[in-house]
Amino acid sequence: MSNDIDQHVRPLDQFFKDSAVMPGSLTHHGSPNPGYSSNNVPVTVITQTDSRDKWSKKMDFLLSVIGFAVDLGNVWRFPYICYQNGGGAFLIPYIMMAIFGGVPLFYMELALGQFHRTGAISIWKHICPIFKGIGYAICIITLYVSFYYNTIIAWALFYFYSSFSSILPWTNCDNVWNTPDCTNYFDMNNVTWTNSSKSPAEEFYTRNVLEIHKSSGLRNVGGLRWQLMLCLFLIFTIVYFSLWKGVKTSGKVVWVTATLPYIVLFILLIRGATLPGAWKGVVFYLKPQWGKLLETSISLLTAVHQPDFYTTDTNPRCSVWVDAAAQIFFSLGPGFGVLLALSSYNPFTNNCYRDAIVTSLVNCLTSFVSGFVIFTVLGYMAEMRNVKVEDVAKDKGPSLLFITYPEAIANMTGSTFFAIIFFVMMITLGLDSTFGGLEAIITAVLDEYPDHLYHRRELVVLCLVVVCFLGSLSTLTNGGAYVVKLLEEFGVGCSIIAVGFLEAIAVSWFYGKQEIIIDGLYIIVSSLLKAPPLTLFDYKYPDWSITVGYIIGFSSFMWIPIYMVYKLVWTPGSLKQRLAVCLRPERTIPDIHADTLNMATVP
Repeated sequence: MSNDIDQHVRPLDQFFKDSAVMPGSLTHHGSPNPGYSSNNVPVTVITQTDSRDKWSKKMDFLLSVIGFAVDLGNVWRFPYICYQNGGGAFLIPYIMMAIFGGVPLFYMELALGQFHRTGAISIWKHICPIFKGIGYAICIITLYVSFYYNTIIAWALFYFYSSFSSILPWTNCDNVWNTPDCTNYFDMNNVTWTNSSKSPAEEFYTRNVLEIHKSSGLRNVGGLRWQLMLCLFLIFTIVYFSLWKGVKTSGKVVWVTATLPYIVLFILLIRGATLPGAWKGVVFYLKPQWGKLLETSISLLTAVHQPDFYTTDTNPRCSVWVDAAAQIFFSLGPGFGVLLALSSYNPFTNNCYRDAIVTSLVNCLTSFVSGFVIFTVLGYMAEMRNVKVEDVAKDKGPSLLFITYPEAIANMTGSTFFAIIFFVMMITLGLDSTFGGLEAIITAVLDEYPDHLYHRRELVVLCLVVVCFLGSLSTLTNGGAYVVKLLEEFGVGCSIIAVGFLEAIAVSWFYGKQEIIIDGLYIIVSSLLKAPPLTLFDYKYPDWSITVGYIIGFSSFMWIPIYMVYKLVWTPGSLKQRLAVCLRPERTIPDIHADTLNMATVP
């Protein structure tokens, strides 16, 4: 990747000489791709100008990238995946997947965005035009994410408001939403915890915040929760005024939203380490289970001889190594178009290689430290319940942050303070990722239609925010949590992994040197194997909803083959000439000034 960039980063006279393109000429007679004849195939030479926005400071960019990559998943997903896949032993495949998979893709997107200085849609005419559908797929996927992710932030805002009380409302069972199954085992003796017991925190979440008991499932999601709708409106208002002026405003906001979570994490880490039983959680979190590392070879061999291996309940469909690859992929966030968008506002000479290393390292370390924050508290809860850590570590995803952790906080000294800062941390973590995701769509659309929309950014952002708000309404109903789960499972999932896989193919085969992409194919195939039943709380998703989920996933991915067909059909010439045009990138003359003509090459 760096070699390809080095070839372009040189004085303009050498650039034109090597490319056989002279200033003022619109025809390129060389062929950048071996095996394709390009005689008489026109290629537009695009000159970029100074009109594009730029980051005010380098730190604005770094904080924006870190803020996007470090999200709620670092807090709720990594600790769960880690202990589920061998504890400390999981760090070996996690680090290897980061080095050989996540970080290279992360760097690739930063380098491409910075060099071509354009968004996720229009960048493909510079890489491989026939793959432009990837850009549209990215925008659809990001839109789906905005439909449910901001609702989770709205839940956190609801908790934040509810935390301003001397006695937190999820501390006891004396509230109107509680049931006879509510069991408060803190500060009480001779309390029996059964399978039907519900903690005050669980009933506050399910019966007061969500009111999910008023919905029978996806067929009857119930009415809108006006309190959550008000919270979501406030969230999108903050998002709009953070993005409406571009990186000039969002770059300032992230100084708060990207740094505050680390202050809170440090405070919670210190508090968790002082709780009784905290060491139990740490041991459970990091105790290595080396046998887990052998699951890949055993799984593959068994799958060859037993085709139905992955459909049994006793054998998981994904090995430890696939889980590690998926975790690092979704944690760093390549494929969402955000890195392309954010890096496109960088100076051309910025050291994006160093940026990729620094931000990736910060992301991975944050995930690791978050595990201690979570499991010290889980150890404390196990001590209070007088049960094993694994019995209180069953919750994952939002339930970990909205039931388990608040329950522990409610029974600490200074519970109100810790509840407030915890949910402030959740809100800021979520906002950073929302900024990045929506900026990817905004940049992609503005760069694709610059003549009509470039000077109407405020209107574009407003329209996008309105669409996202309206698309989120179904997640604000009594059964909204079911919709959130469905979108989370199918709206991103295989689609974004396939996007990353095809992005690597396009860049490696048609733009630069060939790269090893077998890992990407393996992840996609593993993800498409028959999955276990989808459930949330005690609700099992019906078969028709799974079909709807696959339709949601396909609705983003389908734009890739659709655009391929469209490009081939509407490009004039013979099939051979069409392929030559569709597979060949347009040459871009970057915005190089006098002080960059003799610059050092990108590492």
